[in-house]
Amino acid sequence: MRFFGFLLLGLLCARPVWAEEPVDLALVLVTDVSRSIDDTEFHLEKQGTEAAFNDARVIAAIRGGAIGKIAVAYVEFAASYEVKTVVDWRVVSDAASAARFGADVAAAPRSFWGRTSISAGIDHAMKLLASSGFEATRRVIDVCGDGTNNHGRMVEDARDEAIEAGVGINGLAIINDHPVSWTFAHVQPPGGLDNWYREHVTGGPGAFVLEVRDFKSFGEAMARKLITEIAGEMPRTRLAAQDGGSRERTSSHQ
Repeated sequence: MRFFGFLLLGLLCARPVWAEEPVDLALVLVTDVSRSIDDTEFHLEKQGTEAAFNDARVIAAIRGGAIGKIAVAYVEFAASYEVKTVVDWRVVSDAASAARFGADVAAAPRSFWGRTSISAGIDHAMKLLASSGFEATRRVIDVCGDGTNNHGRMVEDARDEAIEAGVGINGLAIINDHPVSWTFAHVQPPGGLDNWYREHVTGGPGAFVLEVRDFKSFGEAMARKLITEIAGEMPRTRLAAQDGGSRERTSSHQ
């Protein structure tokens, strides 16, 4: 009788082990909402993200994976103490689930207005990936922004730690051609923002930076980026948009 008592106690105290849900890709979208991005540009970012998740090409890429689904979360960041998971992990496997994710991203209010800590955005994404509950074939962080890291710890340190953990980082560099005087060096660093992203932010096998020169073309750029990430293919060295609005290059930091 005592044996059965101990057995019952052991069963009650034992922690259950849950199998992680398999997905082709665990993707964290990390989006800059710092003060260099005005309200109009912010809304174009959100609308572009929603449009991308309603793009038939993106849905086809998701369904074409070995498992046929991805896990995705959406994060906004500004300063190092201003980072928020706006839309937590969702499984996207078809047009309906993709549309719901895009709609929730678009409907969420702006989180912050501070400085720009890309490193904090990457660190937050790494925590999300570590506790996601998904068994992902690939893990990717996608950083979208219009300026350099000017707050928090060194972005290179955050990048290198992510790469060491087997996480790839891609970039969507939004070129601000009409900055106010006090943000000029921040949004137009020497050599261009896309090159700065390649040297300081992105990395891992097949990492790439997609340059966007017009917030209005953000949706198309986001769709192209998602298709490349979901397919897990090496991007072409350069990809010219039909409207001349974006181009794509691989990262040199791998």
